[in-house]
Amino acid sequence: MSSDLQWLLVRKYNSFIVKRVPEGPIFSKEPGNLKNVHSRKYSGLISDKSLHVGYDASTKAITLSSRKPKSSVHQHSKGQHKTTIRAGSGPRRSQGVVASQARLGYRPDLRQVRYHSVYVTLESLPPPQTYISIQDKHLR
Repeated sequence: MSSDLQWLLVRKYNSFIVKRVPEGPIFSKEPGNLKNVHSRKYSGLISDKSLHVGYDASTKAITLSSRKPKSSVHQHSKGQHKTTIRAGSGPRRSQGVVASQARLGYRPDLRQVRYHSVYVTLESLPPPQTYISIQDKHLR
């Protein structure tokens, strides 16, 4: 089924639509939608190559999950590829991961949006705890 036909079917009726104001912008909470805007360009439901930026609280890392190109839409766990970025990695490593995904053909037109969402997620994480060693305590 073509992505245009899928968008026509999903456009008005899906469970991810968020309408706050009757005449305002329409948002979307679907996985793979990087800007959370309800539009065909940013939709993660209809795109064959969609990326999702998420935060894994158990490992305190950012995960970039992408749909494998030849997998079925119905295979959720087997059809996903996950890349993990550690919390203290910094923006340079995240830029490299995003660039490698773009080289593989995962929507190069959304490269800046992807990088920005990863960067904002990295910046929102709390700074790592610093511990005072026993020797430093005795020197005080």
